[in-house]
Amino acid sequence: MLSLKIYNSLSNTKEVFKPIHAQHVGMYVCGPTVYSNVHLGNVRTFMSFDMILRYFKHLGFKVRYVRNITDAGHLEDDSTEDKISKKARIEKLEPMEIVQQYTVDFHQILERFNCIAPSIEPTATGHIVEQIEAIKIILNKGLAYEVNGSVYFDVLKYNKTKHYGILSGRNIEELLSNTRELDGQSEKRNPQDFALWKKASPQHIMRWPSPWSDGFPGWHLECTVMSTKYLGEKFDIHGGGMDLKFPHHECEIAQAEACNNHPPVNYWLHANMLTLNGKKMSKSTGNYILPNQLFSGNTDLLSKPFSPSVVRFLFMQAHYRSILDLSSEALEASEKGYNRLMEALQILPNLNASNTSDFNVNDWKAKCYEAMNDDFNTPILIAHLFEGVKQINLIEQSQTHLTQQDLADFSKTMKAFVFDVLGLVNENVVLNIQTLDKVVSMLIKMRNQARADKNWTLSDEIRDELASYGVQLKDGKEGTTFSIN
Repeated sequence: MLSLKIYNSLSNTKEVFKPIHAQHVGMYVCGPTVYSNVHLGNVRTFMSFDMILRYFKHLGFKVRYVRNITDAGHLEDDSTEDKISKKARIEKLEPMEIVQQYTVDFHQILERFNCIAPSIEPTATGHIVEQIEAIKIILNKGLAYEVNGSVYFDVLKYNKTKHYGILSGRNIEELLSNTRELDGQSEKRNPQDFALWKKASPQHIMRWPSPWSDGFPGWHLECTVMSTKYLGEKFDIHGGGMDLKFPHHECEIAQAEACNNHPPVNYWLHANMLTLNGKKMSKSTGNYILPNQLFSGNTDLLSKPFSPSVVRFLFMQAHYRSILDLSSEALEASEKGYNRLMEALQILPNLNASNTSDFNVNDWKAKCYEAMNDDFNTPILIAHLFEGVKQINLIEQSQTHLTQQDLADFSKTMKAFVFDVLGLVNENVVLNIQTLDKVVSMLIKMRNQARADKNWTLSDEIRDELASYGVQLKDGKEGTTFSIN
């Protein structure tokens, strides 16, 4: 088996993955700020790391996957107002009502896209104490300072011994020349310094007591604190969208170095952006679509609704580090490819084995792993899977032959990569199960009515007929349930 290589944003090269602990992976991914419906571009990021998680698990790694919820501290651009506080003030709701509403939306959307839940999903508000303790450490080391109840990280002082800009490739001179004068900048020693703790203004709803003021932690600090708490001072992988590389991830590195005297992460992975019809998504221009609109088709930007697996299949057809353009035409093409793939997989169990093999399964299988071991190259993997689809059709037509052992290995590999790694769902099968559930529930109601009418003959006939099809009814105190043998 080839070794797994992943593209490390820190070195800008592909590196052989070497876990800190054998067969274990610690992975942290920056989660959403829950003040609005989850952005489709963010969904692509989380789906990319879901694929990466799935592949590690497929390879036999035990993965601790930590993805946070930002429910405090994320400031509005050019202001000192927290995004959630602002939304709560506008909506005249408690901030935690906003948090709950959009956290639920986030979970529901990712569940529809068949994303695996993280091992741990910590919240910023649940780790205020730890963030305060981290600020104390950084202050004691002289790498932060307090002004009027707020605490700022001293970037210039840090940069004397470390490199602020190591991840993004920026230097201090460039940062100084590009810095704008923002609200609250006047109390900083240097304009590029960033907040570790902000004193809350009188109208600010979300606030906590600290040694410096009643206030709230900085956005960058929460990820440093929560990632190292649950994965250790040094862990394997930190992921997120390309837009977080600077300043968020750059600040995370600086804070962790300041606290623990060494870099926090071995491999930094960044997923690229999603465009819509060749342009950047923007609410102001109307070039914008929400995940639920994909499923309902309730938008002028799409010709019809598209299922979650069709959307996921489209996302997997682009490398996670490449820009992906979403359009109705791209989704329609994805739907055709998805249906072709699922139709082949439904044929697969019914294929007959032969005494000889015309198709080299081991070579094909090696190519599938080679693609995924090359920085999770899902587009190349999918090309090999469609070679598999071609072989399925040829075997069905008796134009290609596989031995029993090769056919079993081929079938297992196809299913593993389609369902376990790419995370696709055969929605036709799901639909059939849902339909069966409705039909059986209807027959149970008919049987209950027959029993109420003391029509035991009809009641027994329904029960026995269902049993002949492998559907077993069980009568209990809570009513009648069923199982399928």
